Amino acid sequence: MAGGNDQKQKLKLLYLMRILQEETDPEHGLTMPQILQRLSEEGITAERKSIYRDIIALRDVGVDIQKLSARPVQYVLVRSEFSLDDVMMLIDAVQSSRFITERKSNQLVKSLKGLVSARERKALDKRVHVQDRVKSLSESTFHSVDIIHEALQRKRKVQFLYFSYNTDLKRKARHEGRRYLLTPVKVVYADGNYYLAGYDDTDQKIKTYRIDRMELLQLSDERAARNAEITAYEYEDFAYKRFGMFHGDPTTVTLRVKEQLVDTVVDFFGHDLDVAKSTDAYVDVRVNVVKSPQFFGWIAGLDGGVTIQAPRTVRAEYKEWLQSLIG
Repeated sequence: MAGGNDQKQKLKLLYLMRILQEETDPEHGLTMPQILQRLSEEGITAERKSIYRDIIALRDVGVDIQKLSARPVQYVLVRSEFSLDDVMMLIDAVQSSRFITERKSNQLVKSLKGLVSARERKALDKRVHVQDRVKSLSESTFHSVDIIHEALQRKRKVQFLYFSYNTDLKRKARHEGRRYLLTPVKVVYADGNYYLAGYDDTDQKIKTYRIDRMELLQLSDERAARNAEITAYEYEDFAYKRFGMFHGDPTTVTLRVKEQLVDTVVDFFGHDLDVAKSTDAYVDVRVNVVKSPQFFGWIAGLDGGVTIQAPRTVRAEYKEWLQSLIG
């Protein structure tokens, strides 16, 4: 037993650093008596002078230990990398992402909580909540993304099985159970999921696939295809606003936005809008979109607050789409 205590005494400096890391934050420190008590609970005896020397030693190697202006004096370990708000925002992003599985999400959240003190972790437990999130069932998403990136680097095709749900809510392999063979063009993160944009030699066009719905993904021996469409897609950089990862024709449209919905449009398209006309009641803006049923659905969901003014062809298509919904 004595040998164990002697070993702990040798590690006193590391225990001190861990205690300060876990139990202090910019607003809550530990007094010297509290530090001595925490060390005693770990089986380590120490005197004030030795703790002062240890604090100086830690500062000498770059550990930022500071004093709070309180009575009695409190010591804190300052973390410059992430604040509590930073960690909370990261946890929120992890928990709200659909492509991260529940197990992986819990692992990441636990790691992120390790970046703050025990007191701050309790605050996170009370404040962090993402309602009704739907988590992916696939555990291989990260590994699949790595394989696709390797294929992009090595200029090789990838092959995989692709699944979707049928009307019985059971997963079924598409493509009659045969593997897809594609040239990977780009990995895209959109709407909480990872997608692969890949060129299909048979159909001679680029298609998108949810990566978490792939299985048995692997590199093919075939070299990746190269053509003008792939090159154009690689450098397109999504200049046109997409509604999900659905395909459609890139189009510039003029939208008339009622005053009460300007915030909604700015949130969606950004502040740098091309304003064609402005009045007290509405504003006309030109935006670049990928024209698709999902774009029309977005317009319809705003209940007349946003209408399509131009071009006339898109207005006509929108009216046809609305008519098709009621037969």
